[in-house]
Amino acid sequence: MPHNPLKLFSLKGKVIIITGGAGFLGTQYARALTGAGAKVMLWDMKKAPGVELVDITDEPTVQAAVKKIIKKYGRIDALVNNAAMNPAVGSPESQTQFVPYEKYPIDLWKQELMVNLTGMMICTKAVAPIMMKQKSGSIVNIASELSVTAHDYRFYDDPKNKKYKSVGYTTTKSGVLGLTRQWAVRLGQYNVRINAFSPVGMQTDKTPKDFIKRYAHSIMFGRMARPGEYTGAIIFLCSDASAFMTGHNLVIDGGKTAW
Repeated sequence: MPHNPLKLFSLKGKVIIITGGAGFLGTQYARALTGAGAKVMLWDMKKAPGVELVDITDEPTVQAAVKKIIKKYGRIDALVNNAAMNPAVGSPESQTQFVPYEKYPIDLWKQELMVNLTGMMICTKAVAPIMMKQKSGSIVNIASELSVTAHDYRFYDDPKNKKYKSVGYTTTKSGVLGLTRQWAVRLGQYNVRINAFSPVGMQTDKTPKDFIKRYAHSIMFGRMARPGEYTGAIIFLCSDASAFMTGHNLVIDGGKTAW
């Protein structure tokens, strides 16, 4: 253990991939990891500065992107599997994904499984051999507090058109936990760790005020998460501070699932 325990959280010189790197949470994670000294590679399907267009559902594309990083840096120290289909409340996308489950399109179900779960498998499969060879590395699978509980439709207030959180989203986030545990079994013998991180909803400037109020009643702190409140957890999971942790689901939800 270093004389200064804070050095455990240092990511100086570490090479880290973040999928969904152009999104609301992805950009927060990127700033935090960069601030801790890491070289951060951002993958997304949305064009943005510093982001490489990578379709995580296409295995050859992911493999090629990984080879590109290895050619430039020679190593990959962490992967944050953050990409997912998770439309914001009130967005156009949510009109389709928040329908009653008996009306939920199977094509959309397949798409959510592909992005939220299969894409995570593809990315993990691509970096695992590198980390196994290095005998070091950390993979962080972003799940959700919905990986351990159901979403309460009463957070939405629309008596004429009731909304239900995507059944595909909740199902895939539960699946992330199984994926994490089984990869932990495979990677532990190589000193490579893999953990899930389950956050609760984070408030944005576009989140409807009535939704914020109802959602807040389910949280012990009486509010949704604020931007930046998950970055410490990401640094912890990517750094040596979590060196003896694998196969675990770290839940940070303001006490929501502990009621």
